Formats: sequence, C-alpha cells, structure tokens
Amino acid sequence: MRKSLRTGTAITIAAAALLATGCSTGGDSGSGDSGPVELTYWAWAPKIEEVAELWNEKNPDIQVSVKRQDGGDPAITKLLTAIKAGSGAPDMIQAEYQKIPTLVSSDALTDLADSGASDLEDEFAPGVWSAVTLDSDAVYAVPQDSGPMMAYYRTDILESFGLSVPTTWDEYAETARALHAADPTKYLGTFSANDAGWFTGLAQQAGASWWGIDGDAWSVEIDEEPTQQVAEYWGGLVEEGTIDNKPMYTPEWNAGLNDGTQVGWLGAVWGPGVLGGSAADTAGKWELAPLPQWDASAPATGNWGGSSTAVTSQSEHPEEALEFITWLNTDPEAVAALVETSGIYPASTDAAASALATAPEFFSNQPDFYDIAADIAETASPFTYGPNVNVTYSAYNDEFAKAAEARTQAAFIDAVSSMQEITVADMKKTGFTVK
Repeated sequence: MRKSLRTGTAITIAAAALLATGCSTGGDSGSGDSGPVELTYWAWAPKIEEVAELWNEKNPDIQVSVKRQDGGDPAITKLLTAIKAGSGAPDMIQAEYQKIPTLVSSDALTDLADSGASDLEDEFAPGVWSAVTLDSDAVYAVPQDSGPMMAYYRTDILESFGLSVPTTWDEYAETARALHAADPTKYLGTFSANDAGWFTGLAQQAGASWWGIDGDAWSVEIDEEPTQQVAEYWGGLVEEGTIDNKPMYTPEWNAGLNDGTQVGWLGAVWGPGVLGGSAADTAGKWELAPLPQWDASAPATGNWGGSSTAVTSQSEHPEEALEFITWLNTDPEAVAALVETSGIYPASTDAAASALATAPEFFSNQPDFYDIAADIAETASPFTYGPNVNVTYSAYNDEFAKAAEARTQAAFIDAVSSMQEITVADMKKTGFTVK
C-alpha cells in the first residue's frame, strides 16, 4: 500500500485503500476500556498545548497530549520514520499543506471523509480546502491556519509623488516605473529568489496548480501559461531596472523597509509581524491592500504558508482524533485561543471573523485590517501540491538565483522550464508515474 501512488493507483482509489483504519498498526495512543481515550499530537505552533488543555478540561473521556516538535520538516521526517517502522507515530500531526501529498503517498494519513470531515468544507475558503483534499473526495486533514497573500504599501511615500495604490498588475508596473523614475533610490518592491513559497503564491494567484492527478498518474504543470506569465512579468521589470531584485529578509532589505527605499512589499496576512520586526519605526505608515489583479473582474490571491491538522494512519482512535481537530480548528473558543497563544491567522472563515476583531498594533491606522484580510482570504485560488515539493522549491532557489543575477526576462522564463524538468525527473527517479 505504501507504493500506491507511486505505482499508478489513482488518488481517489488510493484514498480508501491508503487510509482505511484497517491499515493502522497501532500508535502510541492506546488506552484501556476503563479509562479515557488518550491521543498524542505532534505540533510546533507556539503554546498550542495551552489550547489542548482547554479541550482536556471539557472532555474527560478524550484526553490530548501535545508533544512539541522542532518544526515542519523535522516533524514530517520523524513521522515518516515511525510509519515505516510500524509504530511510534502520534494520533495527530500538524502538517504544512505542501507536505500532505508526501504523507499521503507514504500511507501516513487517514482519510477522514467518511468520518464526517467532508461536512467541514463550507468552513474554509475553496483554495484552502483544496490543499487538504488533493482535488479528490478524500479529506486528509482539517485546515488550521492559512497565509493569504496581500500587498503592503507606504502610502505616505506614494502620495508624496502623486501615486496611488495599484489595483492591477499593469498599474503596478506603471506605478513602479513612475516611482523609480521620480526617485531612483526607491522601489515599489523586490523580486526575491530566496523564498519559493512567495513565488508559488503568486503563481497560484495567476491560476497555476503545479501538480495534479491525471487518471492513474501525477501530472506536473509548472511550465504552463500561468507561471510563465508571472515569470515573464517579473523578469521584464527586473530587466528594465524598475523593480529591485535583492532577496527578502536580508539586512539590506530590512534597511530598505526602514528608510523608505522599499515602498511596498507583496507579503501575506502575517506581514505585520515581519514589518513590525524589521521596520518598527514605520508603524502606522503602511497600508494593506489586495494583490494587484490579472483580471480585476475576478479577484484572486494565492497562499504563502499555512498548516493543517491530520490524523495519522497509525492512530487507533481516528474518530476521536477527528472530533478534537474539528474543535481545535473551527470552534470559536479554540480558534480564539490559537490566535492569542500561537499568533496564527485561522483558516476557518467564521472563526477568524470572531477571533480577529482588532487590527494589529502595527496597523492601528487601518482598523478594518482584518475585514480586508478576510475578503482577500476568500479569493484564494485552488492549488494542488505534489509529493516532491522540496525538490521543486530547491530548484526555484537555484534557477531563479541565476535568473536574478542575469537580470533578463528570458532567464526568468527559462528558470520556470528548468523547475519543470527537475521536478519531473525527480518524480520519475523516485518511482512516481508522471503523465
């Protein structure tokens, strides 16, 4: 069974086979008939054990023990090792969306659809829900938090040059050119070759979905029109010198946010934390806006980051685990506690609205910050990840680093083609059927 997606079984068929509770060999959650069901949860979100304690106080028959992990990738590697060994896995794990296909292909997750998880679909934006279903009837996890992309601008600087916040990508390019022409030290933004998640979100907004299930095989569609469009656009701006091409998160980038030479940033809903940490003195000077649009009549965004809670295939209590993770990610009290203790942006639409009533302190000038963010989050386009995201992301870092150094539009377009080739070659080498 662990080879099901690698040997060509369609994911909709594999869902039932992979994740039936009969596949479980037993985790570390066992409890006797006379005591409560004891569940273990591997997670890295800050202070999430405090949220679990709220559940434990109200549910004496189902007790959850949080085992903190070092982070996304180490936890996934540790889980896969336990699954392969046949024991030692937790009942539940916090999993980033891009890791779900890897876990599914390794028989690590339980399909929760028949246990009632499908009824949760309306709680979440379509773009988030698609990440836990892989475009199938299965449900491999319950969304926990998301990172809808949005734009941040120093509107005071734009207004000083008679410029306004752009609403389309054509307007963004025009505004970037006008700003840089008026003051060559200033840029409306930067193209960053050091964060593949950022570029993935921009491609998602344009309508890309890099992986898919095609009959009995995976499809890979990185080098297709939506991603080509994004690469061509940014390559053109970099080539003409209109946009900076230095990576994000560097001391130089931080300095630009502070001194006003970086007048905008295409970030995500968690941006206030980044801006507050990198440019604290500019609090109250930034404004949030939707990403510029390719089609203003069909607003869309992408996601940059986010995670879910999944039930592992070794759990002996999948129904109780689903009961807990449903509460954790949709109950207003639980979600409010997650916001307060872990600082997440909730994936649940209704729960986010009730838990995020006050704008971040850094954006005290924009009291409707979370109202705007909620509207943006609802427009996230569907996107399916594949089983070797790490290889694709590494290819992005390598190929776009070369393109950024070359500073030509052609190099940007070639980088997308190289990402496709590297991704497909790796999947075939690893044993996946690629159509």
